[in-house]
Amino acid sequence: MEKLNVLAKKIFSKEVIFYLIFGILTTMVNIVVSYILKAFLHIEENIASTIGIIISILFAYFTNRKWVFNSQANNAKEKWLEFGKFILGRSFTMIIEIVGVFLLVDVIHSFYGILSDNMAFLVNKCIITVIVIILNFFISKFFAFKK
Repeated sequence: MEKLNVLAKKIFSKEVIFYLIFGILTTMVNIVVSYILKAFLHIEENIASTIGIIISILFAYFTNRKWVFNSQANNAKEKWLEFGKFILGRSFTMIIEIVGVFLLVDVIHSFYGILSDNMAFLVNKCIITVIVIILNFFISKFFAFKK
């Protein structure tokens, strides 16, 4: 029982809860921007997705830095180094997301025959985003904002 309590405290720590809150907001930024670009501005799916990812990465950096991982970077050099590591980690997961959306939209799309193109895109975007959120937490915690 004690091991379970320790595990629960780790899982439901302030850091994890804040990451989930800001992760949900970041995901919403990503999906809403991507969907608006695709559905209303008729931008090609992969380009819309890429723009959504970039905007959400910038949103995530500022929220994660301040409220999730409580960055201790004080001077400009430390802040730029931290930002660079964050962008490097997010670039890695952006590639995973772009490839994932491509695969789901262009390769697996036929499985969603009953859904409209816009809804299939939205489902695919949500699936790959969950994977990316998990990867981003570990990259941020153990690489970008490592204390």
